[in-house]
Amino acid sequence: MTTFKAPKGTYDLIPPESADFLAVREALSAPLRRAGYGYVETPGFEQVELFARGVGESTDIVTKEMYTLTTKGGDELALRPEGTASVLRAALEASLHKSGNLPVKLWYSGSYYRYERPQKGRYRHFSQVGAEAIGTEDPSLDAELVILAHDAYRSLGLRDFRLLLNSLGDKECRPVYRAVLQDFLRRLDLDEDTRHRIEINPLRVLDDKRESVQRQLTDAPMMRDHLCEACKSYHEQVRELLTAAGVAYEDDPRLVRGLDYYTRTTFEFVHDGLGSQSAVGGGGRYDGLSEMLGGPALPSVGWALGVDRTVLALRAEGVELQLPAPTDVFAVPIGDEARRALFRVVTELRREGVAADFAYGGKGMKNAMKSADRSGARYALLVGDRDLAQGVAQLKDLGSGEQTAVPLDGVVAEVAGKLR
Repeated sequence: MTTFKAPKGTYDLIPPESADFLAVREALSAPLRRAGYGYVETPGFEQVELFARGVGESTDIVTKEMYTLTTKGGDELALRPEGTASVLRAALEASLHKSGNLPVKLWYSGSYYRYERPQKGRYRHFSQVGAEAIGTEDPSLDAELVILAHDAYRSLGLRDFRLLLNSLGDKECRPVYRAVLQDFLRRLDLDEDTRHRIEINPLRVLDDKRESVQRQLTDAPMMRDHLCEACKSYHEQVRELLTAAGVAYEDDPRLVRGLDYYTRTTFEFVHDGLGSQSAVGGGGRYDGLSEMLGGPALPSVGWALGVDRTVLALRAEGVELQLPAPTDVFAVPIGDEARRALFRVVTELRREGVAADFAYGGKGMKNAMKSADRSGARYALLVGDRDLAQGVAQLKDLGSGEQTAVPLDGVVAEVAGKLR
């Protein structure tokens, strides 16, 4: 028979490693929930045009990396390559911005898809936690999101990450810089695809990772030297708020990110222990995206943090997450009557919030106790025919080996009390 494998560039999350991914998702989203962000979930696929407009027709994501399909009805759809465009589309469709309570603060978690050359930290299927604050232009909001991401990483025990910060200007000053940059880039020795990109979105050339291109960009004009007074003031306020919050950052005038919709504040978290794929998360302000999608003017800011890369960063630093054992109590019945009685006890324990498992399959005592040890449980609960006759269960501490008899009708309360 054919043995199926996960598609190239993808991976399966299986125990026990999957527990780390769940813990990372929880840690990345916890600060958002404390800051008033509500959960949103969008479809795994959208109209191709949503991403062509929102992400940018000249980006590698749209031109090379999207998984697209045509339905039987003729609709052109794409598996979502990122989250912001989908979340903003959902917010606009539901008219959340008309509720009178701006900004609309949303967070999400899910899988995303890009057809890329697979390598460590870069997959064709990947997981992110994201946040968007829609409808308000305020340096405090930009700083809030950066601080929330920073604090999420710290809560996991990460220490060796850096925050890169830049401003990409706005509709007033960016066109001037764009023209200056285009003049500079047109004089360089670049391939046809890159020359085409110069005419559509020249800032994307600055994001080109090829050494042959980067060598020629040493003297490229920088956006920071062309910011208007409003953008300078806005960026300085963001910087001051981050400093006051104790969040260290590095000014990076070459940081442009890989998506066309960013304006003003742009940031990226990088971890030097991950090699070439060092970005673990990032985001920025996207004040014109709503209008690009057919909505009203809604200045917004957001980020996406990679779950996969955050796990890799934790491993690079040797950080071991302190995770609760998946099982607190492992029940070992000896005999059919004991099996029925102990199964009822396990059900009651679970209803009381105790993580309990059971020796299924009629295992013998020796194999059942091996399963109990492998489960990571603190206690084993043993019941045999003699115990049933006496109305007791044997509660064994799997750490110390100490074993005590506990009345069967009080075992749930006894175990729950020991675990509190």
